[in-house]
Amino acid sequence: MFTKEDIAQIEGRGVDLSQVEAQVERFKKGFPWMKIVAPATPGRGIKVLSAEDAKESVDYYYRASVEGKCKFVPASGAASRMFKDMFSGLAKLEAGEDLPADAPGAKLAARIKDFAFYDEKLFGEPEDSREYRKKALSMLLGEDGLAYGSKPKGVLKFHSYPSEVRTALAEHLVEAQEYMRDTDPFTEEDTCNLVITISPEHKDLFEKVVAEVVPEYEKRYGVHYDITFTYQDKATDTIAVDMDNEPFRTEDGKLLFRPAGHGALIHNLEKVDAELVSIKNIDNVAHEKLLGTTSFYKQVLMGEALRLRDWIVLYIRRLNADPSEENCSEIEEFLDNVLCVKIPKVSDLKAKADLLRSKLNRPIRVCGMVRNEGEPGGGPYIVEGKDGCTSLQILESVQINKDDPHAVEAMSKATHFNPVDLVCLLRDCRGNKFDLLSHVDQDAGFISSKSYQGRDLKALELPGLWNGAMSDWNTMFVEVPLETFNPVKVVLDLLRPAHQA
Repeated sequence: MFTKEDIAQIEGRGVDLSQVEAQVERFKKGFPWMKIVAPATPGRGIKVLSAEDAKESVDYYYRASVEGKCKFVPASGAASRMFKDMFSGLAKLEAGEDLPADAPGAKLAARIKDFAFYDEKLFGEPEDSREYRKKALSMLLGEDGLAYGSKPKGVLKFHSYPSEVRTALAEHLVEAQEYMRDTDPFTEEDTCNLVITISPEHKDLFEKVVAEVVPEYEKRYGVHYDITFTYQDKATDTIAVDMDNEPFRTEDGKLLFRPAGHGALIHNLEKVDAELVSIKNIDNVAHEKLLGTTSFYKQVLMGEALRLRDWIVLYIRRLNADPSEENCSEIEEFLDNVLCVKIPKVSDLKAKADLLRSKLNRPIRVCGMVRNEGEPGGGPYIVEGKDGCTSLQILESVQINKDDPHAVEAMSKATHFNPVDLVCLLRDCRGNKFDLLSHVDQDAGFISSKSYQGRDLKALELPGLWNGAMSDWNTMFVEVPLETFNPVKVVLDLLRPAHQA
């Protein structure tokens, strides 16, 4: 299957040949469907807090001890999909056509002044004409203008304020100082630690934003920012295959490797040296007018995570000291009621204690869940694993067997979705870092259809960062309000109230 030249190319990427052969075999065999028991809903799988309970969770966050905090922001990739409709509209305009008033490109041109990136010198005064629509889209996308179609979302101007305009990255910095301050034990200085995953080719753009805003923000908010840019390791890219599951080759005969999705970022998260990590996508950030709500519920999630950690530590110590039937039963009930972890019947007491200990001693994630009102996002489900134990999982629709009536019914009864707003705890009861890579479910990836220069191919997606990459974590789902979820998937999303002053 592979030539000497292929093997040299593979090894040059820092990958073993056996890994690539296993990937090709995965294309042929596919991934098993997730065995859904039921959707996670309020009362069984999703925790709904009263206002008083939510406030107590925030108080718990401030009382609990934590060995370091970090905000982890996936921000790699260009914003090309954000401007897909604009590229299409510009192509029509350049071909001599016009756009109807309800076309995305026409809407953008008509409301160009409502965007934070509006610059009078570039865009001029809006007009209701084909010529102006062409100018507006050209200035937005072209190299003579903003060139936004080839830049990452993190450096795009999202929000306007009376005295400044903020990029998505700048808003994440403002958010971080609101709820992720960490006091240095030696200098007693408040620090915000951020790890931001970017593409190497975008490093200069991100560093420019940091240089422009960090000195001002440190003075304004009385905090020091410690920002680390990290890259998705090329060794995590996966091979592409053609429609016959044979290695896909480019025009020069070389193998084609593709980034394997956000699941590859588990390697980056593994390197974070902090106990408490908040994860939020670069485009899910709102105007500062919503910062109070955003900050409050992020602290709710962190408080819930720390409370869960402390219960688990207590139960592990109790189990180690006295693995009696009484203690095992109490822990079994805790796992079932709080985490939806139901274990099979085990007659041997020692074996049962060992199983319970293994279920307790895992990384923790607490995920915000929003009521489903039509927004896209992975769904929360109770799933049965290969060991017969159930657990809470976030599944994408492609992981669910549409030919299984039970699975389809579970999808229809799902009430919430995951807005990628989660809090993680990465240390065990002794304060040691977990080996995150050992908690990945390698069977939770999926195969997608893509193209390369007009040719169809199949791509292999690694288990997603908040999907299969965290499959073997202790998981809690907590309802949060829709106001905390404000993604910018297309540029017109910036016209939504959450992004306007």
